Amino acid sequence: MSMLTSEVIQEKEKRQVIKRVAVASSIGTAAEYYDFFAYGTAAVLFFGQLFFPSDDPFISTLAAFATYAVGFFARPIGGIVFGHMGDKVGRKKALVITILIVGLGTFAIGLLPTYESIGWWAPFILILIRVLQGFGVGGEQAGAVLMTAEYSPPKKRGFFSSWVQIGAPLGFLLPSALFALLTSILSSEQMLSFGWRIPFLLSLLLVIIGLFIRLRIDESPVFEEIRQTKAVESSMPLKDVMKNYPGIVIKGVGAKLIEACSFAMFTVIVLAYVNVNNLNKNYVLDAIIVAVVLEIFAIPLMGALSDKWGRKRVYIIGALIQVIFIVPFFLMINTQNYLLIQIAMIVVLPFGHAMCYAPQASFFPELFPTAIRCSGIALIWQVGSLIGSGILGLCAVKILQMYNGHYTGLALYVGVLGILSVIGIALLPETAPNKIKKEYQQWISK
Repeated sequence: MSMLTSEVIQEKEKRQVIKRVAVASSIGTAAEYYDFFAYGTAAVLFFGQLFFPSDDPFISTLAAFATYAVGFFARPIGGIVFGHMGDKVGRKKALVITILIVGLGTFAIGLLPTYESIGWWAPFILILIRVLQGFGVGGEQAGAVLMTAEYSPPKKRGFFSSWVQIGAPLGFLLPSALFALLTSILSSEQMLSFGWRIPFLLSLLLVIIGLFIRLRIDESPVFEEIRQTKAVESSMPLKDVMKNYPGIVIKGVGAKLIEACSFAMFTVIVLAYVNVNNLNKNYVLDAIIVAVVLEIFAIPLMGALSDKWGRKRVYIIGALIQVIFIVPFFLMINTQNYLLIQIAMIVVLPFGHAMCYAPQASFFPELFPTAIRCSGIALIWQVGSLIGSGILGLCAVKILQMYNGHYTGLALYVGVLGILSVIGIALLPETAPNKIKKEYQQWISK
């Protein structure tokens, strides 16, 4: 009886540690996505005029979105560097550095002079900051996901790891709410003058909180185990990943595509579509916010479902929802009926996107052994994000122009990436049911 009581106490203590790690990781992810959406919103509403002035508003918006996409091209490099650091030096140290790079970059944008003040130096410095942020982001979320996954009990790894992913909707809601509040109390002239800076400057609070929490958590116990065996000293993580797991990497990148594409599409790119077609922006913004709030609750539910059903099944269903529903989504947006717009957003975000996003946090770490896990995840995550979201951000406005504002090009983009993702997921091994009982007993006994 006492042994059973001792095991229960140990399990409760470990769950408390997991919760702290998950909160620390999700704060960093929130900081990453705070930048992502603060910049995306500002690019649509302000940056074309402020940093890329032109007689043609379309050219200004196109240039602003191009800088939005530039950061994605630095992500794979950051993934390689911080993936290597995470595998050789430690997960925690890499996460501390990445949150500083991403967060301070967002703060710096809020201080940046505009084109009117310093001419072409303004967009040049803006692009430089975006590159540095992309470099930092390259190691941020993969490391955050990995830290939580390695602390989690295998039996509920899908559930606990998915908490990290809550940072994405939180990172969207915070700047969105700030921009909505500011535009309601400030005039258009005031927003262009100084109001747009406020969400970027306030990001410093998120960085301070995230850094404080991350410095208080211990290194991943799984990494500490292999460090004691000195396995990390003899390994070359990236080389080992590319030599021994090239198929896993390619399929993993394929699996990542639809998720990376869809969240950008349904929260940022759709606003450009609404602008081009003179649709009711307020309806769409309100629907996005409601759907993203619901996704905060949907993500852990989908993570738990991946523990029960398996990672692949939940992931594939989410990908198929987005492929099948992409045309009805735009048709419902075009109705300018608030209820239909809200239904469309709920289908694609709390269901379609969450069913892909939640299982990733446990699925990708389970594909690689401990010594090379950070490098493997970072490579999949950032190459997939570059193709799925970065290229879309670079090309979205141009695609809309090519199709005269019609949704056909965007729907084709989502459809093709979705099919590639379904193929990639189907070819990957299922990881959730494998050895769960055995691993769980080993975890409890530690």
